[in-house]
Amino acid sequence: MKLSQPFLTGLLLWLAATTSVLAEPNPQVRIQTNMGDIIVELYPSKAPKSVANFLQYVDDGFYSNTIFHRVIENFMIQGGGFTPEFSRKETRAPIMNEADNGLKNDRGSIAMARTPEPHSATAQFFINVSNNPRLNYTAKTPDFWGYCVFGKVIKGMDIVDTIRNLPTGRGGPFPTDVPQSMVTITSVSRVTPAAVPAKKKGK
Repeated sequence: MKLSQPFLTGLLLWLAATTSVLAEPNPQVRIQTNMGDIIVELYPSKAPKSVANFLQYVDDGFYSNTIFHRVIENFMIQGGGFTPEFSRKETRAPIMNEADNGLKNDRGSIAMARTPEPHSATAQFFINVSNNPRLNYTAKTPDFWGYCVFGKVIKGMDIVDTIRNLPTGRGGPFPTDVPQSMVTITSVSRVTPAAVPAKKKGK
């Protein structure tokens, strides 16, 4: 039986509306450390400038042979800006703060580190080891702009917890909060995530 063109068109539209398709997955990176690997999923739809900035540093090999230089057990672990000799690495220009994107500084999230000036983030990042609501955006003022979350740890949170529990003290130019067992970042590189089914229309 020959099917009419309107019927075929309708059938194709119905299939497009009800059939799952492969969605473009969020980018992922592997943070290789001397303590183990941490896999992070990034959210470019929520923090496009922050993700693009971070991935540019990743692609440039910037994070190789850097350290987690600031560790506070019930707060966060911070790295990506200093060498094991505590030399500060030269960075590109700061980026716009996207902390008003709705993402929260909850346990396992990764965010851009910065100075008290809201739009001063460059290469350094931190991983929240607790829920830290005081770091979230509440207003576009210097005191309440918040810290931009741009991804989340999806594997290796046990490694993050190992780092957070290290004894800390003085190190290099820092009087406190430096792990007394040095935590080096061997490299940060992209990994290829598997494509995942998109939600059906209307779901």
